[in-house]
Amino acid sequence: MKIKAIVFALAVILAGVSLASAQDPNMGTWKLNEAKSKFGKGATKNHTVVYEAAGDDIKVIVDGTDASGAATHNEWTGKFNGRFYPVTGDPSSDTRAYRRINRSTLSITGKKGSKVSLTGTITVARGGKVRTVTTSSRNAAGRWVSSTAVYDKQ
Repeated sequence: MKIKAIVFALAVILAGVSLASAQDPNMGTWKLNEAKSKFGKGATKNHTVVYEAAGDDIKVIVDGTDASGAATHNEWTGKFNGRFYPVTGDPSSDTRAYRRINRSTLSITGKKGSKVSLTGTITVARGGKVRTVTTSSRNAAGRWVSSTAVYDKQ
């Protein structure tokens, strides 16, 4: 009986370690490293991005400034499954979809109505401390601008 209890306890411990190591590297709070970033003319700068669990979903909270310097705030809740979920507070998109490419890379697409207004790739570097977001998006004038934003994990 003792051997069965010990084996069961070890199995539970190993399962817990496995789950902890499988945590999504995107989760947590990310701060913009403006010195390492490059923004197209009229692009929004997202200064803080937070990924957190929301039940079975993931919630993404974004705070930044638009091209005129006005504060921005938007929120999205959904899954990284490529399906579009509503986004609130973003004047350039009504819905957003994240799709997992691999453990450290996500694809992002935003839509305003039925038109794509944002495409990009989000990659967390080895070690999990740096995240690079490369996007093409429509600015306030309706022109496509490309940006590369680098974030440090907090």
